[in-house]
Amino acid sequence: MADIVAWARAYGVKPIPAAQRALGTWDSFVLWADLGISFLVMVAGMFLVPGLGLGTALLAILVGALIGNILLGLAAVIGSDTGVPTMVLLRGALGLRGSYLPTVLNILQLLGWATFEVIVMAQAANTLGTRLLGLPSSYHGWVLIFSALTLILALGGPVVLVKQVLEKFVFWAVLVTTLWITVALLTTYNLGALLARPGTGTLTFWLGVDLVVAMPISWFPLVADYSRFARTRRSAFWGTAAGYFVPNAWFYAVGALLALAGGVVVDPNAPVASLLAAIASLTAGWVALVALLADETDEGFANVYSTAVSLQNLFPWASQRTLIIAVTGIVVVAAWFLPVTQYESFLLLIGSVFVPLLGLMTADYFILRGQYYDPEELFHPGGLYWYAGGFNWRAIAAWVLGFITYLAIAGLPPLGIPGLLPWLGASLPAFLIAFIVHLGLGRLAAGRPLPRRAEA
Repeated sequence: MADIVAWARAYGVKPIPAAQRALGTWDSFVLWADLGISFLVMVAGMFLVPGLGLGTALLAILVGALIGNILLGLAAVIGSDTGVPTMVLLRGALGLRGSYLPTVLNILQLLGWATFEVIVMAQAANTLGTRLLGLPSSYHGWVLIFSALTLILALGGPVVLVKQVLEKFVFWAVLVTTLWITVALLTTYNLGALLARPGTGTLTFWLGVDLVVAMPISWFPLVADYSRFARTRRSAFWGTAAGYFVPNAWFYAVGALLALAGGVVVDPNAPVASLLAAIASLTAGWVALVALLADETDEGFANVYSTAVSLQNLFPWASQRTLIIAVTGIVVVAAWFLPVTQYESFLLLIGSVFVPLLGLMTADYFILRGQYYDPEELFHPGGLYWYAGGFNWRAIAAWVLGFITYLAIAGLPPLGIPGLLPWLGASLPAFLIAFIVHLGLGRLAAGRPLPRRAEA
C-alpha cells in the first residue's frame, strides 16, 4: 500500500497509466456514497422546508439528484478516459492558461468546504463531549484533532482511503446509522400528516431543485481527481453517479424530515447547531451522531486533497505532500476563527460558477472533440490546447453567459438579491446556454481542426 501512495504522489497531475488504476465500480461506489453522507447535506435539505411542502420537497430532491448526478457521472467519464484531474481537463476546453481562473475559484470553494467540514466535526464532537460525557467545552481542541485526522487521510490518498478505511469499516457503520435515523423518523412522526402540511411558498420548486443540484455539482471540480484512478469509464460513471445519488437524495430527504417533523427553525448563521439538536432529539440520537461524525472525516480529506491537486495545476513543480500540509494549516486557521454563515448562498454561488462550466466542457469533449483529449498535449504550451496565448476566449465567453444566466434566473435570495425567473430554475438553463453557445462557437471557429479520437 505504501507503494501505491508513493506512485500516486509521484504522478501529481500527470496522466495515471491504465495499468496502475486501482478503483473498480464497487470501489468508486463506496467512495462517492461515503462522500455523499454528510452533516452538510442534511443541513441543505433543511433549507427546503417549510418553504416547500414535504411532498414537493421530496420531488425536488429526486429531480435535482438525478440531474446533478448524471452530470457528475459524465464528468467522471472524462477523467477516466484521460487519467488527469479535473482542473487539468479544463485546459482542453479553456486553454492551458484559461484553466487557471476556474482553478483559483475551485481552490477557494474547496478551502470553504474543508473549513465547513472541520467546523461541523468540531461542533458535533464538542456537543457530544459536553452533553453526553460531561467534558469541558473545547471547540478549538477538536478543530486541531479533526484537522490532524484530515491531514493523515489526505497524505494517504484516495486509493488507501477507499480500500483500507471506507470499505472495511466506515461505510458499513454509517449505513446502519443512516437506516436507524430513517426508521426513527418514520416511526416517531406521522408521515401522512407531514405530507399533508402545505409549504409556506417562500421557496419555488425549481429553486429547490437548484439547491439539490448544487451539491453534486460542487463535486464536479474534484470528480476526475478520483475517477482518473478508475479502471474503466463504465466503473467511473456508475460508481460515481449511483454512488453519490443514493446518499445525496437520502440525506436531503432526512434533513427535510428532521426540520419539518421537529419544527426546527434553521438559523442561517448557525445551521449546524440546528441539525445537531434535531438529530439528538431522536431516540438514541447521540449514538447516530457519533457514527456520522466518524464518517465526516472523508469529506474533509477530499477537500484538502483536491485543493492540493488543484494547486498543482498552477504550480506543477510543487510537492503534493507539502501542499496538503499547507492547505491543512490554512483550514485550521479558518476553522479556528470563522463561523458557518450564509451556507445557502454559498451553495447557489457554487452552482452559478460550475454548472455552466460543466455544460461547456460536456459540449467540448463529447461532441466537438469526439470524446478525446490528448493527455500529453494538455501539458504542452503552444500545442493543441494553447488557442490564443493559452486562452480559449470563445469557451470563456460561453461560461460567462451561463454564469450570468444562472444568477439572473435564481438570484441569491438569502442575501436579498431576487432572481428574475426563480420559478424556472437556473441549473438546466445555465447548463444549456453554456453548452449551446460553446457548441455553436466551436462549430464556427476557424483554424486547425480539433483533435479527435479517430484522428489520434
